[in-house]
Amino acid sequence: MIKFNKPLNLNGTELLAELNAAGIKITEPPSIDGNGDFYLDVATKDKAKAEVIVDKHNGTTIVPEPTIDQKLANAGLNIQDLKAALGL
Repeated sequence: MIKFNKPLNLNGTELLAELNAAGIKITEPPSIDGNGDFYLDVATKDKAKAEVIVDKHNGTTIVPEPTIDQKLANAGLNIQDLKAALGL
């Protein structure tokens, strides 16, 4: 685990996608310790590249609206169940 500056608007999912798109492999999710220090599990060789991405990261702080499939799954349903219930 390597310590980085914590982005002001941190969105872990988006940050991992940004790092992955740059070819930086992350095996553990980002973590913040009791002191507020931010850590990523990146290879030492990728530290400088990851630091640039982390410093530029400005994550979305609004929770995205769930998709229809996700809403149905929360109710224990899927599209086929809904169509059958509606007689379609």
